[in-house]
Amino acid sequence: MSETHFEYGQAVRVIRNIRDDGTFPGAQRGKLLIPRGSIGYVRNRGTFLQDQNVYEVHFMDCNDSLVGCREEELIDADAEWVPSRFEFREKVTTAKQLVVNGETIAELGDEGQILKVLRHGEQGVVYHVRFPGHTLVVPEAILNPLETDFSQE
Repeated sequence: MSETHFEYGQAVRVIRNIRDDGTFPGAQRGKLLIPRGSIGYVRNRGTFLQDQNVYEVHFMDCNDSLVGCREEELIDADAEWVPSRFEFREKVTTAKQLVVNGETIAELGDEGQILKVLRHGEQGVVYHVRFPGHTLVVPEAILNPLETDFSQE
């Protein structure tokens, strides 16, 4: 089992949107429960699969919700936080054609998927984005959201 990172009563920030996975009482699957960047307070800690810390976090400013968060979804509330438009696994489209060494990798409007968020790039927030056959580092400014119907997942 991994060592406990956050303590009871500690203020933490969630770094990914938390959506209902079908286990939150009274919510529809896919509904946004806690937006990334929100601050809550650790109420309890448990484990999942004997090696993953899961924290019960009280988000008073988000409908006074108690939500289970995996350790990798949390940072200390005082840690530097750079907001981003997109997050891991989110689908996006290109706002312009992407060309590498004269080869068109993605046309305007092509769909890709965020693999990693890099919040400290020289160009601001940048992402590792997977396009068919290629993974590129793409600045946030040239990506658009792809509308997703979470209720169908």
